Amino acid sequence: MTDPNLLPLLQSIAESLSRLAPPATRTNDLDASDAFVWQAESGWLEPVKTVSRVHINLLRGIDRAKEMLIENTERFAKGMPANNALLWGARGTGKSSLVKATHAQINERGKAKLKLIEIHREDLVTLPKLLSILRAAKHRCIIFCDDLSFDTADTSYKSLKAVLEGGIEGRPSNVIFYATSNRRHLMAREMIENERSTAINPSEAVEEKVSLSDRFGLWIGFHNCDQDTFFAIIEGYAETFKLPIEKDALHAQAIEWQMTRGARSGRVAWQFIQDLAGRLGKTIET
Repeated sequence: MTDPNLLPLLQSIAESLSRLAPPATRTNDLDASDAFVWQAESGWLEPVKTVSRVHINLLRGIDRAKEMLIENTERFAKGMPANNALLWGARGTGKSSLVKATHAQINERGKAKLKLIEIHREDLVTLPKLLSILRAAKHRCIIFCDDLSFDTADTSYKSLKAVLEGGIEGRPSNVIFYATSNRRHLMAREMIENERSTAINPSEAVEEKVSLSDRFGLWIGFHNCDQDTFFAIIEGYAETFKLPIEKDALHAQAIEWQMTRGARSGRVAWQFIQDLAGRLGKTIET
């Protein structure tokens, strides 16, 4: 029988040993969710229970972009040839919203669930590690990088470039890469001009970085919307969320809101609707 006086000591020893023991190894499980965030340091795919997104029917004024991305993603989901996609253009015009909404739309239609995996731009150097995990997976996966761009000293684009097309192993057949960017060529014009002006061979100096965007087979452009499209967006939101406001008042308040922001875009429309719903005492569920 254990001496009661020894119990505190034994308990202290047990706790110390527990702290010294290595943490249990986590196993990535793609069945845990339909969406994940890649935690590069730990090599962990963090499941996302609820993705922050709006329904694809609420994305107005980008019909051609929706058609192109849905068609490409649907082919990929069915195991047919599909392209990596670069969605580029003005801020707040629905690029990342369209990627997330398309993922949801395809999963609603099909039996096999696509997995959406977000990778942060600063973690692109770990893409080979992520692909080694996904290569053996039974699921088809979209790797998504939001707000992709590179500065002059940044070399992480080389990892992405190899994965998109030029690596020995290439992109796994069950993986596709979607990215959004404010720049069509993924680097600022002044950076391109600066490298061209200081290089021995100007054309070759920038070719490597500029050619990165060429490895996206699908380019989809986004632009700021006109007034009619802006009204169509806010009307769609107001109707969906059943906001009690007349159309004329809705338009008048939306114009005032856009003037304070100095722009018309899907993001500005969504921010207006959130403000309006709050003032009307209505909740919004996406």
